[in-house]
Amino acid sequence: MLTVGIFLGLILGLLAGGSLTNLASIRLRWIAVLAVAVIVRFGTEAALGAGIDIVETFRVPLLAGAFGILLVGLWVNRGFPGLSIAFVGILSNALVMLANGGYMPIWDRSLEVAGFAPSDVESAVHFVIRPEASADFLLRLGPLGDIIPIPFPLIRNVASVGDVFLTVGLAFFLFAATVRSRAEVETEELEIAHGRLVGLAGTARLPRTIESAIGDRRIRPETGLAPGLAESSALERPFVLGGGRPGMGSPALAPLPTEPAVDSLPAGAAAATAALPTAVPIPRPAPEVVERVRRHPYVRLALNSSFAALWTGQIISLFGDRLHQVALAVVVLVTTGSALAAGAVFMVATLPNLLFGPIAGTMVDRWEHKEVLIVSDLLRAAVILLIPIAVQIHIGLIYPLVFLVTTISIFFRPARVAVLPRIVNQDDLLTANSALWVAETSADVIGYPLAALFVAALGTALPLAFWIDAATYIGSAVLLSAIVVTPRVRTRSATDASRGFTNELKDGWRFLRGEPTLLANTIQATVGQIAIGGMIALAVVYAERVLDGSRGFDFTAIYGFLETGIGVGNLLGGFVIGLIGARFAKGLMIIVGYTGMGLFLLLIAFASDLFLAVGLMFGIGVSNMVFVIPSQTLFQERTPNELLGRVVSFRFALVGGAMTLAMGLAGVFAELLPVAAVLGGFGVLTIGAGLAGVFVPAIRDA
Repeated sequence: MLTVGIFLGLILGLLAGGSLTNLASIRLRWIAVLAVAVIVRFGTEAALGAGIDIVETFRVPLLAGAFGILLVGLWVNRGFPGLSIAFVGILSNALVMLANGGYMPIWDRSLEVAGFAPSDVESAVHFVIRPEASADFLLRLGPLGDIIPIPFPLIRNVASVGDVFLTVGLAFFLFAATVRSRAEVETEELEIAHGRLVGLAGTARLPRTIESAIGDRRIRPETGLAPGLAESSALERPFVLGGGRPGMGSPALAPLPTEPAVDSLPAGAAAATAALPTAVPIPRPAPEVVERVRRHPYVRLALNSSFAALWTGQIISLFGDRLHQVALAVVVLVTTGSALAAGAVFMVATLPNLLFGPIAGTMVDRWEHKEVLIVSDLLRAAVILLIPIAVQIHIGLIYPLVFLVTTISIFFRPARVAVLPRIVNQDDLLTANSALWVAETSADVIGYPLAALFVAALGTALPLAFWIDAATYIGSAVLLSAIVVTPRVRTRSATDASRGFTNELKDGWRFLRGEPTLLANTIQATVGQIAIGGMIALAVVYAERVLDGSRGFDFTAIYGFLETGIGVGNLLGGFVIGLIGARFAKGLMIIVGYTGMGLFLLLIAFASDLFLAVGLMFGIGVSNMVFVIPSQTLFQERTPNELLGRVVSFRFALVGGAMTLAMGLAGVFAELLPVAAVLGGFGVLTIGAGLAGVFVPAIRDA
């Protein structure tokens, strides 16, 4: 797996116009100490494999020392894109190995799924754990061990959660290292010389040429400290990337000599110069192409260590969520035998947003956003760990725990929305939102099928699914602790601060009500997204009553195909919006998105063929991203940061409440009318919400 991460990072970096020679410009702090730690770590494993008794005696101290030094070295270099992610991976693997006396546990069942037998394990630092998940398994930190089967040829293995973090971290690090251009390195060295540059999180967002670094675009008051060098000077993290002196890190960094005129040389030198062999040029992309690629928002985001940490933590914990959600549905359905009981789990999950959304947003605006994110992840990990215990006591205890998890999540979501403008440029905000949505939809498209296969392989060991999800939340919390956030500029006076919670809550509503564009967007979303609630509730009914038997599939498989169609549409739509969305007016995209989704849903009412229905679901997924991403970006751009949590939470509460109401009403309507007619009605409503934006300047001109 690590080889895949290294290969992927280098290949993507080269495709983006990078160069392997740029790797020589990297100057890690404590590089000698890091090298010693790596040598001790793998030297210890080699010595153990060779049966050296003295090393066996000091197995734990040697491994603990190597891991400790390596972790300290990675932490002081955490400003490099990807190294904070690698830190989490190393930390996870270190904890589980030290908890098991210097051994890494491998879960028996994962070995079987990957195509191995216990006899294939010959490593001196691995041992096999029996398939039953138990309290002993948890005490041994089994969920952090090698429990993820990789049954694919060439890379067949069993990996740990830590290995996943480490692989992604290495990929980010090598990508960022290879794409750095000579001009960027020279700019950074110039800033170091003047004592103005501290913090790699800022260097990831440096202007791409020296001219732009010293030009008028250096500071943009309207976005505070986020863009360019201005925010770098405020960051506390020491600068650690790039050579200290020009030309010392690598020949690629030295000023390129200009070719002297032959007639200016002495005669002998001119003759010698003429006799020199001509170097064969290595094919490289045109400079303008390379520069354009490096300027692309997705590349800039990959070079932003704080965003890379946030994005990686999110996508890995989202995959963990899909695993525990599938396991949760299976547990409730198998235990109760009731589809209603299983469906009630997801209904309970929607209630906290409706009940507590604005309150959570107000609290988030009082607190530091980064701390809210970290604490939320840790609390969710603790609650998820309790679910298997609750199942053993009484299945009914699952419902309050699900309610509690989603209640914590409503604090996390507005904090994530509010922190994003503080770690990326305003110009990259839409692309950053797109990247986060791509992560979420990737978890839907890829995560749910993999989760279903993994849960099926678990058998009676279903608690492992919840323990793995808890481990991903903890990993995300550690990653979030490494992000660098620009200081919040609080405009409230002491008098304002003493006005009380209720008045703060009202401030959020007053701002939303007084901001025509955001209010109109919220009203449009409240009406337009009713269809999403209805579609969620009726998709399986539509599959059973309309499409069952189409193309030879039963309705359960068809339901999965429909959900996959939406997920793929979300994924592609989110990616494309990130690529080209900045070229279009956000109001226009929102109108097109709602109108398109309504039209596709209306056509669904007349579709009786599986392939056509899946295609229309794909269109719904694309349309969903076309209005969701610009809407979220509008709120981030137009709302003061100290109000963003409250304002966004009011929007979530209104839109989420409408969707929850639609879920309930959709089932009632489907009992009275054909399900196709109900879906068509929701489609017409969404088309109306989209087209209404044409006649509302606050929406149309946004």
